[in-house]
Amino acid sequence: MTHDADLLIAGGGLNGPALALALAQSGFSVAVVDARPAPARAETGFDGRAYALALASQRLLTALGLWQGVAPHSQPILKIVTADGTTANGPAPFFLAFDHAEIEEGPMGYMLEDRFLYAAFLAAMQAHPNIRLISGATVDAQQITATGVSITLSTGTHLTGRLLVGCDGRQSGCAARAGIRRTGWGYGQTALVTAIEHDHPHHGTAWQYFLPSGPLAILPLPGNRSSIVWSETDANAAAIQALPDADYLAALRPRFGDFLGTIALAGRRFTYPLSLSLAHSFVAPRLALVGDAAHGVHPIAGQGLNLGLRDVAALAETLTLAARRGEDIGSPLVLDRYQQWRRFDSTALALGMDTVNRLFSNDNPILRTGRDLGMGLVNAIPALRRTFIRQAAGLTGDLPKLLQGKPI
Repeated sequence: MTHDADLLIAGGGLNGPALALALAQSGFSVAVVDARPAPARAETGFDGRAYALALASQRLLTALGLWQGVAPHSQPILKIVTADGTTANGPAPFFLAFDHAEIEEGPMGYMLEDRFLYAAFLAAMQAHPNIRLISGATVDAQQITATGVSITLSTGTHLTGRLLVGCDGRQSGCAARAGIRRTGWGYGQTALVTAIEHDHPHHGTAWQYFLPSGPLAILPLPGNRSSIVWSETDANAAAIQALPDADYLAALRPRFGDFLGTIALAGRRFTYPLSLSLAHSFVAPRLALVGDAAHGVHPIAGQGLNLGLRDVAALAETLTLAARRGEDIGSPLVLDRYQQWRRFDSTALALGMDTVNRLFSNDNPILRTGRDLGMGLVNAIPALRRTFIRQAAGLTGDLPKLLQGKPI
């Protein structure tokens, strides 16, 4: 049977385009359905939204042919400092400090603004003959057929393919229509996200402060700018977000400190409710889930996009190798290989970040003493510290070829 495309991808955020490019480069035809008008996001100016790309994710972008174009806009992450603390007393005396010089591979990762990364994906998709991009539409229905899957778009268009991939976020319609249930809970926290400019250089250092109300991440951007991901209780976050800019900064300064000198807002202000959401299965008949559709995690350590790109690399490799063997890429046996590769790893990491957030987002003196001593112990043992550095860089585990910077 002739299909409109080998693969139909619901969701055009970042994981969807990355998967489309990886599959198109392996010879598959792909249709990507993006709810937003394509040019709007690529043409936005600086707004402060940025991602911490692990070194393995940067290697994937290199393998896809995108990194050279976005590298001039990136900021290498050369050091990561993690500290416990309180607003009143500042950082605790025990902390973790990870330096890229302790591993041979280079920077642990890179900060890159959303506008540059998305624009690179968009241009590459539009230029690739194997990719059909459908903007301003959503997938409203899906149906399994004898030889594949059929979807109906909000525009009334019908498309058929051999496999549907849900890259449509935590409220994945693809997962819900397939009967995939989810487990999850809210944290009672909201992330306040913005960008600041500051007097002193950051020297490529990413800071993670654990405060009783939630973690505060200070992530380096090119120049004397940093991206802020500031977690507060829902009530506090709502009150802070409603403040004028000057009062917003006044609330941030005692949490931030003065190590970067005078600070000022440099981008728009966003908020995101924080929760955990795990799909009970990453696959269903003729369906695979990727990124937040499979696992929505707490933003500690900025691993959300990196987890999604690991899914992308694993699924692309699984499907490519299956096609080379002459297998049906939508068969349960093929999809189960993808699930076995990714489900345990992503679920373990999601629950690990959940545990860290619960352990640190309180002011219990007994827990505070234990966690500070634990960080001090890890920091004092070079071999253990290097293990954590390699994990932060995404270099551990069973890595797909794209995360090694290699073609499939």
